[in-house]
Amino acid sequence: MSDKRYEVKSSCPQCGCSYLTVLSEEEIRAKYGDDERFQLECGECLAAFEKERSEACPEWDKECRLR
Repeated sequence: MSDKRYEVKSSCPQCGCSYLTVLSEEEIRAKYGDDERFQLECGECLAAFEKERSEACPEWDKECRLR
């Protein structure tokens, strides 16, 4: 199990609020799988939206491609 943590961040396209969560490799795989697009939900207005993996978490995207 890795201790490294990754930031998944974006902003809501509906209200503009920031989205930020910090997850381990195992948590990212469980929550998002290997999808190219992350399914996110705004904590303020509850709007569901998608974000490209490379934009939402560039560090995770880079490490995914190295495997």
